[in-house]
Amino acid sequence: MNPYSDLIKTIEYFREHSSSIPQERKTILEKLATGIKSMLHSSEQANLIFICTHNSRRSHFGQVWAHFAAAYHGFANQIHTFSGGTEATAFHPNAIAALSRAGFQIVTAPGNNPTSTLKFSDDESPITCFSKVYNDPYNPPSDFIAVMTCSDADENCPYIHGAAQRYTITYEDPKISDGTPLESTTYDERSLQIGTEMWYVMDVLNSIRNS
Repeated sequence: MNPYSDLIKTIEYFREHSSSIPQERKTILEKLATGIKSMLHSSEQANLIFICTHNSRRSHFGQVWAHFAAAYHGFANQIHTFSGGTEATAFHPNAIAALSRAGFQIVTAPGNNPTSTLKFSDDESPITCFSKVYNDPYNPPSDFIAVMTCSDADENCPYIHGAAQRYTITYEDPKISDGTPLESTTYDERSLQIGTEMWYVMDVLNSIRNS
């Protein structure tokens, strides 16, 4: 895979900051990596659905960065990522802008709940993102790994129908900065935090595969 030049800089950021992930977080992320390995062993593919309340920010960051990290580590044909919410809204423009600043080439169709396509390499298929409920027909209906990215969705959905595994990896919502001077900074921080942690997951999985 040959990622675009700005994404190469982002990869360098991930590598530099992976070691600074708190140990408590690393333990959770390593459990996710082990769960993915188990699913790959049993069915040769793993589907991950990243879930938050509105499927507008954090869950899309999870979907996108997990897809990118999986593809970079050679899991493109085995690990497939999706996102969803307890309700559908729209992929928030501020989240899209943060991913664009990180190096993705993004095209977004017009509309109230538009579809965005994100390219990260001329060698790979783009990522498709739009807001949806987690059990939308676009997502796998069963045997998937649910990754809960917000505490509200985690608390209000004690049972995710169809999930074979479930992990709670929550993040602070960047929407607290909407309309403020810190908007871009906050969204970039959250995007890079989630990206670094998904990079760590795939790095651990890659190490397990090669051990």
